[in-house]
Amino acid sequence: MASDLATLAPSPVSLPGTLSREPFTESQWTTLMAIMDTTIQSIRKESSADGGISSLAIPDSDYDATIKELKEAMPCQPDTASLEEYFDEKVSDNPQFQVLLKRTFVDSLPEKSRKGLAVVLSTLNHYKPGSPFKYDFIQFADGLEPEIIETDVVIVGSGCGGAVCAKNLAEAGNRVFVVEKAYHFEPTQLPMSEQVALANMFEAGGAMASDDGSISVVAGSTWGGGGTINWSASLQTQGFVRKEWAQDRGLQFFETAEFQSCLDRVCHRMGVSSEKVRHNHRNEILLEGSRKLGYHGKAVPQNSGGDEHYCGHCTLGCSSGQKQGPVISWLPDAARAGAKFVEGFQVDRVLFDESNSTKAIGVQGTWASRNNKGGIDGPTSERTVRQVIVKAKKVILSAGTLWSPIILKNSGLKNWQIGRNLYLHPVNLLASVFQEDIRPWEGGILTTVCSTFENLDGKGHGTKLEAVSMVPSMFMLFVNWTSGLEYKKVALKYRRMNGYISIARDRDTGIVYPDPDSGRPRIRYTPSAFDRAHCLEGVIALAKIAYVTGATEIHPCIQGVKPFIRDSDTPPFSTSDDPDLGVTDPRFKAWIKDLQQNGNKPPIGTFTSAHQMGTCRMSAEEKDGVVDSKGRVWGTEGLYVSDASIFPSASGVNPMITNMAISDWISRNIAKELRGGGASVESRL
Repeated sequence: MASDLATLAPSPVSLPGTLSREPFTESQWTTLMAIMDTTIQSIRKESSADGGISSLAIPDSDYDATIKELKEAMPCQPDTASLEEYFDEKVSDNPQFQVLLKRTFVDSLPEKSRKGLAVVLSTLNHYKPGSPFKYDFIQFADGLEPEIIETDVVIVGSGCGGAVCAKNLAEAGNRVFVVEKAYHFEPTQLPMSEQVALANMFEAGGAMASDDGSISVVAGSTWGGGGTINWSASLQTQGFVRKEWAQDRGLQFFETAEFQSCLDRVCHRMGVSSEKVRHNHRNEILLEGSRKLGYHGKAVPQNSGGDEHYCGHCTLGCSSGQKQGPVISWLPDAARAGAKFVEGFQVDRVLFDESNSTKAIGVQGTWASRNNKGGIDGPTSERTVRQVIVKAKKVILSAGTLWSPIILKNSGLKNWQIGRNLYLHPVNLLASVFQEDIRPWEGGILTTVCSTFENLDGKGHGTKLEAVSMVPSMFMLFVNWTSGLEYKKVALKYRRMNGYISIARDRDTGIVYPDPDSGRPRIRYTPSAFDRAHCLEGVIALAKIAYVTGATEIHPCIQGVKPFIRDSDTPPFSTSDDPDLGVTDPRFKAWIKDLQQNGNKPPIGTFTSAHQMGTCRMSAEEKDGVVDSKGRVWGTEGLYVSDASIFPSASGVNPMITNMAISDWISRNIAKELRGGGASVESRL
């Protein structure tokens, strides 16, 4: 009988062709399946439910009653097991349906509609708030006299340096008190709009600049410091920099296996890896252009815990919680080990023992509460403002390259080196316009680097080529202005635009000093001719990368240089039998020559910086710096600095990992001192 039925059945027919490509990325498809699974859920008894959102759990009695009702209503009654299997099924369990759905998206849906849905799916995936750690910040009552707190260690600053110190010292069994002048924002509040983020999460509202206006400076001022608003790039200190610091500066630690252990330890805690990196158009272009020109391009490891983290908005705060910066990793670890936190606490000065003027015993500053709505807007008259003194056995300044020297100066220290030796990694920018729709604000910000030009002088000074954040108000600020009309025309091409930076490891330095009126940090720094030349070399290389990858327009962010516009009758890639001249095209070569002759000397050269280092320099001898090889401030007891301000010179890479590794070393040594020099308790990873 079965064979007869098989004979009568139609012969099988295969689906036409094959699935030529995937309609969506893996994360977009996962989001779509999640939506469909929660729309038509798996139905289970409460007693067997797994608690997932794709399953609807109903009381066992209701479930059994439904099964019974259906069996009685159906003329060909199915057995209970078949109905239970039917109820349990969901879309993501059906591979045949998924294949059909994918073919529909690829073969039948208009490409514009598919792309539109892809954007929606990416948005839903990106804006899913992470599971926030519930911080319990210390509050103070109103009062005329200073509130006094006693602890073992007070850490000023919650950024990359301070957070690592907090974790290590708390896990070593010490009472740790972290104070931060800025405030914490939950993942559900992130990413902020550009306007709100600049005001709430950046130093001076993102509007800092050197005294002569030659370079703008972007620095974090929020809970977690720069680690909250950086771009996830996690590069270890390079060998030529370690050699300089060890051999030329006399700091042997940087060539030891112990320093490498510190680097590896901090990377391990944050799940640093390049394995799951998915490049957006901007970063793919940097890699492909480097390949075509024989440059060395590579993926940049990310501190995203091994996740893909395809996010273009992290400079405005990370909503997913995937970026394992201080707020997600180090500070929660410290809290679980008993560390206490205060936000809104501006430290004015370090306190010293009256009987021993070199011994630090704490800090004093001003605390401002949130308002009665939990915000930080409105006048301070609507908030509690109080003087607070924190007494401690050890004081660690991790307030950053701009603020740590200011606090030291305010505390009466007279070391001539305090505030000097400021390195900024000066940057020139370039924009390139392509034919295709790029949507540059999407995807990982900085996932590639070209290092071919990093050692132009043979002494470790040069430039790297990297992608830049494409938040419109932050990038368009640097695009050349010739007229209002031309500027608006360029802005209309933004969704087809990529942005890049030539970022120099600067040799020449500047100074941070307190403003005589406000007391806030001021910067005296002008990119030198030596460092400018390296930046310009990188801009030329970026222009060549843009040209060989098909850019239709190339815009160096240097006044006086007209953009290179590819001829409309000249396709980006040769389609004839004639050789493709590439960057040897006479018209392009002539434009490059004009760019070189124009130069980038301020004010026509527009420079910016997101890395600040060196103002409390580590040194082998007191006359050459501010702290010794273990972070202790020269000429003091119990006072340390642990942030990027102690770098002996510019790191040459994004400073987060170097900062954390040095802070790991400093804090572990402090833990030993607090135990009287005994073996250190290993902090947990």
